[in-house]
Amino acid sequence: MERVRLGIVGVGNVSALNVPGYLEHPKCDVVALCDPKRERARRLAHQWGVPRVHDSLDDLLADDIDAVEILSPTYLHVDHVLAAARAGKHVSCQKPLANSVSDARRMIDACAQAGVTFRVTENCCYYPPLERAKQLIREGVIGDPTVIRIKTVVGETESQFQATQDPEGYLWRFDARSPGGHLFDDVMHKYAMALWLVDEDIRSVQAVVRKGRLFFETPMVALFEYTREDLLGLMEVSHAPGMFIPSDWYGADEFFEVQGTSGFVWVTRLCGRLHDLPPLVVGSGKTRSRVTDIDDRYEVSFRRAAAGFVDGLLAGTQPELPAETAVKTLQLAFAVYQSSIERAPVDPRTIEGSVSPPWWPKSPEELIEDVVALGLMPEELARSNARVLLGTDGQEPAPAPAVGEHEG
Repeated sequence: MERVRLGIVGVGNVSALNVPGYLEHPKCDVVALCDPKRERARRLAHQWGVPRVHDSLDDLLADDIDAVEILSPTYLHVDHVLAAARAGKHVSCQKPLANSVSDARRMIDACAQAGVTFRVTENCCYYPPLERAKQLIREGVIGDPTVIRIKTVVGETESQFQATQDPEGYLWRFDARSPGGHLFDDVMHKYAMALWLVDEDIRSVQAVVRKGRLFFETPMVALFEYTREDLLGLMEVSHAPGMFIPSDWYGADEFFEVQGTSGFVWVTRLCGRLHDLPPLVVGSGKTRSRVTDIDDRYEVSFRRAAAGFVDGLLAGTQPELPAETAVKTLQLAFAVYQSSIERAPVDPRTIEGSVSPPWWPKSPEELIEDVVALGLMPEELARSNARVLLGTDGQEPAPAPAVGEHEG
């Protein structure tokens, strides 16, 4: 293969981050878009210079393509990946990989039997500060890692990107089409980093998860025991709706810290710019390094993730994130829920199905109350717009779309 002919499955909200890297790659041709909202797909095809548009996945897979980037909602991933594998197409699939571990394993098996490459799109693996941090850890700059700490906080921002998000692209994240909320969706990136940064599996999870507003399950605090006895992990997730977070993208920020026996490494940001610190800080022995000559733009991680898939296909190598690691990440997400429910340690490796919080999904009434409590809309207006806000009549969850409907 000298060039990669790529088809994009789903051109919803996340496509603005995931597609540009493919368009820019000198050996990739984005030849077709697929989305049931044909007019939107046509508009983006014109904007991106993509020659063909389909509203059927079967039609896309019958097109002259080598690979697909699947940007559809999580609950559709299993059907879309299985179809792509049957058609003999290489696959990159958005995280989370699936709604259950068993579905994820079906996807991996199908791609293996078809002899096609299968990777999960995880931009954090390609974020330069995180990538450099992993390199430093591997080189032993901080000694043996002993504690990894990852913090996420979601607040408010004024970015153009967030202001122009299509609300319909979020509806499936609030109902039974997803096994959980924010901890299953966005925090999947951070679960992946808890495994990827230190190249160690997690054997035990102890977590406390609270029922927050909307789809936020916060506050959450988790303790991870790795397979290496002297390595532990901590994770915390907060929702701070009254706090402003400078960002060009989502109103969220992250902080990653790995402490070792002879030093530490901090990655002080990802999506936002909450801290007045350089993107990477390294302490080793008596020296401290503030690394500023590194590209810390969030969008760069997505562009490099796209390039990683294309380059891997051309070289015949496995791009990050391998699907097997994504399965462990999925198990870790479910173990956090299960540990909080059982108030006991959970081995994530024992989970083969899925686990949801006891309050999930919230009722339309609860969601409307959250909208009002957060000051997003007056109660009368929230109730009159319930169908638009929640995809319902204010009574029952919206029916799941057919397999061909993919809105990311």
